[in-house]
Amino acid sequence: MSVLFSYIFLGISLSAPVGPINAAQLDRGARHGFMHAWVLGIGAMFADLVYMLFIYFGIAHFLNTPFMQAFLWSFGSFILIYTGIETLTKLRQDIKDSTMVESKIHHSFITGFLMALSNPLNILFWLGIYGSVLTSAIKHSNMADILLYSSGIFIGILIWDVIMAFMASRFHKQNNELILYWVSVISGISLIGFGIYFAFEAIRFIFF
Repeated sequence: MSVLFSYIFLGISLSAPVGPINAAQLDRGARHGFMHAWVLGIGAMFADLVYMLFIYFGIAHFLNTPFMQAFLWSFGSFILIYTGIETLTKLRQDIKDSTMVESKIHHSFITGFLMALSNPLNILFWLGIYGSVLTSAIKHSNMADILLYSSGIFIGILIWDVIMAFMASRFHKQNNELILYWVSVISGISLIGFGIYFAFEAIRFIFF
């Protein structure tokens, strides 16, 4: 049981660093509440599951080809910059009115899924961390243990998802226009910043 908890903690630790998903969750939760922030994180977690399956079935090497790396950096840059600009564009609206507008929940899921799926850093994580975990587990454990350890990582990711959604929803419930404004500004600029970084990486893969 202690081994399971260590993998749960690993999942939390890997999700906690500030990144595009956390920034998007803060903005989505501040504007629309807990469910939207949580579902965005669930979408990202499904993308993680896709990468985990790629590694498990041994086809992750395809994702490491120069063509796929360049494509993912480029696509990721587009998704992040588009989402960041959309976030900042909403600042032109009245903040209070925008929080009351009904937003479709599946849009949050799709946003989280695409952001995580097009993030090459996710590939590096799953190859480096989960790949080593899987290799070690295969040598010393049976299939049931491998599934248990994998589940532990996802439980940790899910726990952090709930924490982030709860934190973001606090801003929503306070309904303070100034707080919502600056959460959106910081989130939008962060997303655009990550997108620019992804664009530089794409250029490096394509031209250098």
